[in-house]
Amino acid sequence: MRVPISWLREYVELPPEVTARDVARKLIAAGLEVETIDELGADLTGPIVVGRVLAIEELTGFKKPIRHCQVDVGDPEPQSIVCGATNFAEGDLIVAILPGGVLPGGFQIGARKTYGRMSEGMICSERELGLGEGHEGILVLPPAYGAEPGQDAIELLQMRDDVLDIAITPDRGYTASIRGVARETATAFSVPFRDPAADSPPEQAEGSYPASVADPAVCSRYVLREVQGLDPAAPSPIWLTRRLQKCGVRSISLAVDVTNYLMLELGQPLHAWDRGKLQGPIVVRRAMSGERMETLDHVVRDLDAEDILITDESGPVNIAGVMGGLTTEVDEKSTDIVIEAAHFSAESIARTARRHKLHSDSSYRFERGVDHELQRQAADAAVRLLAELGGARILPGETNLRAPVEPVTITIRADHPDRVAGMDYGRDTVIRRLREVGCGVSGDDVLTVTPPSWRPDLRDPNDLAEEVIRLEGYENIPARAPRSVAGRGLTPGQRLRRRVGRALAASGDAEVLAYPFASESDGDSLQLPADDPRRR
Repeated sequence: MRVPISWLREYVELPPEVTARDVARKLIAAGLEVETIDELGADLTGPIVVGRVLAIEELTGFKKPIRHCQVDVGDPEPQSIVCGATNFAEGDLIVAILPGGVLPGGFQIGARKTYGRMSEGMICSERELGLGEGHEGILVLPPAYGAEPGQDAIELLQMRDDVLDIAITPDRGYTASIRGVARETATAFSVPFRDPAADSPPEQAEGSYPASVADPAVCSRYVLREVQGLDPAAPSPIWLTRRLQKCGVRSISLAVDVTNYLMLELGQPLHAWDRGKLQGPIVVRRAMSGERMETLDHVVRDLDAEDILITDESGPVNIAGVMGGLTTEVDEKSTDIVIEAAHFSAESIARTARRHKLHSDSSYRFERGVDHELQRQAADAAVRLLAELGGARILPGETNLRAPVEPVTITIRADHPDRVAGMDYGRDTVIRRLREVGCGVSGDDVLTVTPPSWRPDLRDPNDLAEEVIRLEGYENIPARAPRSVAGRGLTPGQRLRRRVGRALAASGDAEVLAYPFASESDGDSLQLPADDPRRR
């Protein structure tokens, strides 16, 4: 999970002097695995400005297309720049680095004569600016950005930022979101945290796209919302595309970008369908024998009876929580959109992703556990963004299917973390730390703890003890060598085993630790015949 510090500060009141390295240090101490800190734009030096292409002269006689351009960069006279890209036209807004500027990697730009013309700078691609991997042409800025020639492109495109790269362990799925990392950061620095999902959307009448869930065991929550009249040509704003890029996600279209953005922010995967391509009511069910579907990666897949599917009257339209189907994808003509937010079984999604060797950002989060109270907030945020950024009209009503979810309660002695760590934390500290991670706590010497909906990993007293210990600091646990209890040694069975082992070793034998759960393919790799007893 890549976490831009600028995005993190939106939800955590970090003091201005706190750096990305300070944040990383605190998160590591709290048990998160911060692998790297990427200092985006640290080696970028201006002048890097917005330019408008005034004139293009096509140069001939060369092995590749070469263009001599006159570019308005806000100066009284236009700048002459030679460029080999062809994906722009007169009147387009581009990003130009002028003589004296330095690109990532220490590449300094100067004025020089090339292809028989003087070039006073360079027109840049996404990759050259460190904004992404796009290098098939130069970066053309959409008119909706409202950029003007001569404007500082470093500030406009938010090129400078520090980004934490965090390895998410399977038990901490909630940190696969800005929301989760922000909560941990606020706790680590003892500063206020603003939850982006704190406010529940107003209750909606039933009446959005019709749907049903055939097996509530694999889908405990299913929410649909709709918008109409989306402008399919509406571009994603700079702030949205840059946040996606910093997190390693490519901008595709407004509808898809919004779902990806909210997945990164809240940790709730979303899916968008073209409503005009859906046929009849949606049913969430298991796959049937012989069913197949073509996913968004243009692969036709044979479905397994254990796969969770989203279907309509035409058959499967999604492998739930893993990847959408090609027949209902949002494209450049889609104006009416259905947004899906669901809570699927973590085990089922994990098995499906491995079965099809199809791992996505969505399955990554579902198999680690998604907050089962977040679906309405995520779907509501999606339709509001589509209305705000794409001119869509939000249709009243929602589909909100919900199976009962038994609340988890854990009974724990107030001194249990003390006994686990060998330290005296005290009851007040234990209660304070558990409440900081979102738990409800009641009781005196024996506490009754209710974990929050975003922490499905908290299941027993030792899980709660770990929360207290990590927040109080692993480094504070005293290091003491264990001492054996006097008067106790090996059992008779252990002594016998050691005597036998020493005797066999002395006679030239070697001990082998066998693996009882070996795959059949291991025997094939060893070229053992089918009836070879060593296969057993």
